[in-house]
Amino acid sequence: MASLTIENYVKAIYQTAGHEGQPAATGKLAEALGVSPGTVTSMLKTLSETGLAEYVPYEGARLTDKGRVLALRVLRRHRLIELFLVRTLNLSWHEVHEEAENMEHAVSDLLIDRIDAFLGYPANDPHGDPIPKADGTVAGSSGRQLVDLTPGDAFQIERVIDQSSEFLCYLTEMGLQLGAAGKVLANRPEAGTITIEIGKLATTLSHQVAAKLLVI
Repeated sequence: MASLTIENYVKAIYQTAGHEGQPAATGKLAEALGVSPGTVTSMLKTLSETGLAEYVPYEGARLTDKGRVLALRVLRRHRLIELFLVRTLNLSWHEVHEEAENMEHAVSDLLIDRIDAFLGYPANDPHGDPIPKADGTVAGSSGRQLVDLTPGDAFQIERVIDQSSEFLCYLTEMGLQLGAAGKVLANRPEAGTITIEIGKLATTLSHQVAAKLLVI
């Protein structure tokens, strides 16, 4: 059984790695895990020795097939726990991430499979992230970043990239929940802002915020 630290690292590599096989950079991993770059480098060498990742000095790491399987197992646990807490205990979407971080290493795959069945085999967690299936497959996202839309475009919020409690509380205050539908009124790259309408309420967001929202 993999240790808590190993599970956290393979999950972070999976979530941090770029598209098209780009490695997860050491600096980004250090930021995501809250440790020093030196600590990350040491752990990446260990993962490489155990066959979970391929470490390239000054570039970062890519998961092997074995590492990807483990990362998706951890993500499956995490995302199903989040949804279970929301649906059964009525926790808010900004409360469940940290709880799931603590619980994801302690539950068995059997319990997770039972939770999956109890919830009706859901496709997404409370933040819109796809939930890996028991067979190790995971659906891709078809969403676009809100920041890329143009005036007149209609949209529906599908997924939130930043799942920090502070950011999710901000979105709740702004009425930007999953499933919220609206349209773009203006997009001003020179000012770094985008103005949207949700219901009958117009809201101006920074491009930094809008880049963290995926829409369809």
